[in-house]
Amino acid sequence: MDRKLVSSWYNLHSSVPSSYVQPPERRPGNAVLATNKTIPVIDLEGIDRADIIRSIIKSSEEYGFFQVINHGVPKLLVDNTLRIFKEFHAMPVDEKVRESSKDPNGRCKLYTSSGRNCEDVAKYWKDSLQHPCPPSGEFMEYWPEKPTGYREIVGKYTQELRTVGLKILGLISEGLGLNPNYFSGELSESPIVISHHYPPCPEPSLTLGASRHKDPNILTLLYQEAEITALQVFKDGAWIPVEPIPNAFVVNMGFMLQIISNGRLIGAEHRVITNSSTGRHTIAYFVNPTKDALIEPVKSLLSATSPPIYPSMTFGQLLENFMNKGPAFEAELHI
Repeated sequence: MDRKLVSSWYNLHSSVPSSYVQPPERRPGNAVLATNKTIPVIDLEGIDRADIIRSIIKSSEEYGFFQVINHGVPKLLVDNTLRIFKEFHAMPVDEKVRESSKDPNGRCKLYTSSGRNCEDVAKYWKDSLQHPCPPSGEFMEYWPEKPTGYREIVGKYTQELRTVGLKILGLISEGLGLNPNYFSGELSESPIVISHHYPPCPEPSLTLGASRHKDPNILTLLYQEAEITALQVFKDGAWIPVEPIPNAFVVNMGFMLQIISNGRLIGAEHRVITNSSTGRHTIAYFVNPTKDALIEPVKSLLSATSPPIYPSMTFGQLLENFMNKGPAFEAELHI
């Protein structure tokens, strides 16, 4: 692992190793950018609840992404969580590996590149720490204990993010005409948190921090480090840069929500680029169902003129497809 982590060797190279060089059609230097477009920003403390719901549904249909402000998560907690993850990634390699290797089943883990089982055409310029963070507190015994305060701070953060995620899903449920608690229970009981570290890259035009993909979950809430624009959303043939907004969360629809809404809400494709001057950190909170939860189009959204376009599968089956096949898994799922 120590030889694989990008953070352990990136500063020893003046060029990108060949295994990290993307094919020409994937390179960010060759991409079309929509710099005149931005993803919507939604104030969760807005006065008109109906207007908030309309904005969320419209953004989810058109972009699959939006940013939320006034979400209720204390800024100090967000700052401390970002700090603790930065301190983790700055620890010596052997210490990082030891702190992230306590789970005998490998659910708490440190990895590099995509973390998927399938080999991609090139590796990705990123190290990631991932572990479950269910509301029950299960798995916390396998979380890192270093840096000091990790479990307490990250535990509080994931509890707050769960509250925000369920609030947004409740608003989405209302907008789709479903029970406001539709996503409570098994559709949101197995969240995970991932801390991504993207070290400076000597040739950002040749490589990527993350490939073009859709998230294989219900909903993602991402905190971006300020003043570093690297996340891009694909829409209408071009990439829209997602500018960080202070103390905002980027929210994107996962592919499971696309299935549940029978294609009405889109799990938008997105990717991450790198830069040569500054390392970047993000915190991703994934709202995940339990492995046995059935993912299928909601029957109340179907009709003779709107039949199901996706089959019924468990989340475990869908996630296995994604881990084994990568972004290509979606094409095989349509009925």
